[in-house]
Amino acid sequence: MTELDIPSHDGATLETAPTRYVESRTIRFAYRRLGPATGTPLVLLQHFSGNIDAWDPAVVNSLAADRPVIAFDNAGVGRSSGQTPDNVAAMARDAVEFINALGLAEVDLLGFSLGGCVAQQIAAEHGGLVRKLILVATAPRGGEEHLLAVLQDAFSQADVPDPRLPLFFTKSSNSRASGLAFLKRTRVRSDDRDTDNGKAVTDPQAKALITWCATPDPDHEILRAIHQPALVVSGSHDTMLPADNAYAMFKQLRNAQLVLYPDSGHGALFQHHEIFVDHVRTFLDTRSTAA
Repeated sequence: MTELDIPSHDGATLETAPTRYVESRTIRFAYRRLGPATGTPLVLLQHFSGNIDAWDPAVVNSLAADRPVIAFDNAGVGRSSGQTPDNVAAMARDAVEFINALGLAEVDLLGFSLGGCVAQQIAAEHGGLVRKLILVATAPRGGEEHLLAVLQDAFSQADVPDPRLPLFFTKSSNSRASGLAFLKRTRVRSDDRDTDNGKAVTDPQAKALITWCATPDPDHEILRAIHQPALVVSGSHDTMLPADNAYAMFKQLRNAQLVLYPDSGHGALFQHHEIFVDHVRTFLDTRSTAA
């Protein structure tokens, strides 16, 4: 299978594109493909607990205006078969299995949160597969995380309509308003919505993220192995994976750019979705130079 063999849904949106399936050797992956038939596909790697419908249509649809974009459920997530691994290395192997099942020889990666850890692992191990990568609200191996404490605080707030509001956005009125708009966008699709598999996904994913950050990497072996151009993005007040992680990755990666968004938390890409898309487009479209 070549890139052109993948069904194109140019003009479709995250809310309207059909959920499709591809079989690998061991897993039946659910995915949606948007955008034109040609160009380097941008593969989206999702955050802790998230599925295809947890992506922001404002981000995904805008990115798909001029490039193929593929959102998928990794093993055990949503409608994909298999068991969700409890470590980042296995998640990366499953994601590569998905990319190979689509017959793609080269992709760009956008990894958000836990997905950013997976993107680092893939880029480090599969240099020929990944052209460029975007690392958003994530951490290097051995980085700083506050997952359990932040989750406990978010779920204890009975006055919020969705725990993603305090998890992804700050307490300012502007950020909260952006959060409410984000939540509204994610709920537009009513038919063929993805499924939430609960603790079968969140328990192993939590272990994977915590272990990734708890594993020392004093020589920065993962980051030093990444030669591809990288765009590192963070919110100024990310309480889950603090912005210090972004700066640490920026310093160690061979060829990286760093963007920090003001008055924003873990979901900075959703709060500042218009400028985020502009930054991603510029980064992906700019001719690469040697690091």
